[in-house]
Amino acid sequence: MTASVIIVGGGLAGLFTALKLAPRPVTVLAAAPLGAGASSAWAQGGIAAAMAEGDTPEQHTADTIAAGGGIVDEAIVLGMAREAGDRVRDLLSYGVPFDRDLEGHLIQSREAAHSTHRIVRVRGDMAGAAIMAALIEAVRNTPSITVHENIHGESLIMKDGRVSGVVARDQDHRRLDYHARDVVLATGGIGHLYAVTTNPVESSAIGIAMAAKAGAVIADAEFVQFHPTAIAIGRDPAPLATEALRGEGATLINKAGVRFMTSLHKDAELAPRDLVARGVFSELMAGRGAFLDCREAIGARFADMFPTVYATCQSVGIDPATTPIPIAPAEHYHMGGVMTDAEGRTSLAGLWAVGEVASTGVHGANRLASNSLLEAVVFAARVAQSLPAEMSPVATPSITTDHAPAFIDEDQLGILRETMTDHVGVIRNKIGLETALWTLADLAAHAETTQLKSMAEAALFIAVAAHQRQESRGGHYREDFSKSDPARAKRSHLTFKEMQSYTHSIIGTP
Repeated sequence: MTASVIIVGGGLAGLFTALKLAPRPVTVLAAAPLGAGASSAWAQGGIAAAMAEGDTPEQHTADTIAAGGGIVDEAIVLGMAREAGDRVRDLLSYGVPFDRDLEGHLIQSREAAHSTHRIVRVRGDMAGAAIMAALIEAVRNTPSITVHENIHGESLIMKDGRVSGVVARDQDHRRLDYHARDVVLATGGIGHLYAVTTNPVESSAIGIAMAAKAGAVIADAEFVQFHPTAIAIGRDPAPLATEALRGEGATLINKAGVRFMTSLHKDAELAPRDLVARGVFSELMAGRGAFLDCREAIGARFADMFPTVYATCQSVGIDPATTPIPIAPAEHYHMGGVMTDAEGRTSLAGLWAVGEVASTGVHGANRLASNSLLEAVVFAARVAQSLPAEMSPVATPSITTDHAPAFIDEDQLGILRETMTDHVGVIRNKIGLETALWTLADLAAHAETTQLKSMAEAALFIAVAAHQRQESRGGHYREDFSKSDPARAKRSHLTFKEMQSYTHSIIGTP
């Protein structure tokens, strides 16, 4: 039986698309129980939307362009910014309890590189969790949405030159074939490719691998954002100290108590994330340590204003009201992904992409804070509106006897993640990137599981694009090409065959 639409991914982008498609039947394949494996639920800052008096979509667009390193698609961003208010109102209608003042107006805060207060939040640092909780309840109460949980997408089914379904695996690693007229990838980001990340294990870049191997174009793969203030307490994934803390006046200091960002950028702690991440990284590499100091700016109000961060710190004996928080940069967001147009169409017929797995042109080389959740809901609504309005039945999979190897080799996975952190991380150079290309190509060639092979291939897209871009721009920093080259102020594009050919031209066949 062929369904009309299958959505691969149970995070914000996937669920919002499903809700916007109602009452058209849709099947959602979620890699974990709804809410458990979605990085959306971990988002602490909120949603950027020019809804306050005196703010405009044009100013929001200008801030996004300024942060984006010269390769933002201005028309795409302006359209997103103009739709922001409507999407926030959609979320309110689904029951999201955004913070309001005593008169009922939305409270909007400021985050790094925004020129004004335009972030709508929930209890300071709980926006992602609150949004996901509300959407999950709405999805559960929508009869047209069928959710299959603990189903992992593996590859795309092709027929007559177009995508016509998804090959997936269940918890017993059985192969499931889902057939559909259209497939929407909403698989999230790439965090688990890195040893230090703020993202859940489900953020394994599978969507990029699925789309690329089917022939889709991957754009801007080299641009990876590292959050400068992951809480460095040895956890994987690393818990996040939200940027909103710095928006409230928290400072970055080393173990001598010196504020190091004041000498690196006029906006100090509120500089673009890539600059702050490099500042933190440099302090750590120099042995001076790096800490987020909230004592004066927030102090005794910490537990009420930022309960999630407070609870994390308390769990390891740190009182952030009186003690600076140890921090380190961590992979946080991927600006690149499967290239789409303004409606979420990829370069393959029948395939759409939305959320972090997509590359829409909104973020350029460096995402502006709190634009990610906004992009997810804006483009989810566009995908839903653009999909053909058919009422085919929901997808029911055919089960085969094909069983994949049950467990990924943790040693090999560790090599992959350490390679990405060490050589394709905050600071890059030619030697490190070529080391990464050799290691990743070898892993891809000899991987015993499809999951590890796909992760290595997705990682190769990032390393190849980073090797090709011989300059520094946004989230991509080459210490051997530390300046931006105006001639390279354009987006990058790679197909699977181009990635493989380039890799072999640099390292030969592993």
